[in-house]
Amino acid sequence: MSTKDDGDAAEDRALAHLLGHGLRLVARNYRTPGRGGGEIDLIMRERDGTLVFIEVRKRASRAFGGAAASVGWDKQRRVVFAARHYLLRLRQPPPCRFDVISMENGALQWMRAAFDAG
Repeated sequence: MSTKDDGDAAEDRALAHLLGHGLRLVARNYRTPGRGGGEIDLIMRERDGTLVFIEVRKRASRAFGGAAASVGWDKQRRVVFAARHYLLRLRQPPPCRFDVISMENGALQWMRAAFDAG
């Protein structure tokens, strides 16, 4: 299995988990145009209307801090950039949140409000 296939499978698993918790898929693999932009793995909507931008990370082990720790400042900045780009398309931006789903050794952890746009 290639790294891309492995990443796609992790996103599929994360999506199924979120759908099971009542969120609705809005977009998958949203990318900003041009170089230096950002990508959002999953954009979901909560039942209350909150738009949730989700970064999915999978690691084989906790070496080097594990999956959650791999969402550092630079990655957060790129996700926030892409989210702002996405929100420009909306007439009235809803409440938003940035979540991370990490997977290590088969375990999935959903971190709500893992970081903010600040």
